[in-house]
Amino acid sequence: MAGALFPIFEVPKIMEENLEYDSRYKRSMKWDTEKGDFVRNGINRIAECSGEEAFMMWCYKIAQTERYTCLAYPSEIGVEMEAAMEDNDEKTVESMVERTITDALMINLRTESVKNFTFIWNGNEMHCTFQVKGIEWEKLITITI
Repeated sequence: MAGALFPIFEVPKIMEENLEYDSRYKRSMKWDTEKGDFVRNGINRIAECSGEEAFMMWCYKIAQTERYTCLAYPSEIGVEMEAAMEDNDEKTVESMVERTITDALMINLRTESVKNFTFIWNGNEMHCTFQVKGIEWEKLITITI
């Protein structure tokens, strides 16, 4: 029928996700957590790191990112540290911090476990150390925030 009111077109086929590919560690750009910038080599190019190092950086950055504050990230990315720190009881805060960090890191298919949380309080300031185990190696990553 010529001059149809609505266009007619073929609906594209939806490709299925390849979870095997997405669960592998991929190399990335090296990040300096103290400077908050990429690491550069002697000729001022951004240095690369292994997939394992990239995963460790991802874990560190996710544990530092407050959920819903960055519009570029989906709602699954980040922790709810501000809500956790509102309680007056240290044990409750520790429990909430452990839960929000574990939930945030376990969304990654490369994360096998998040455990061994330790908390050090200095007045109102809390330092948290925990270990993350990736699916392809035996050692645990220790992260302090």
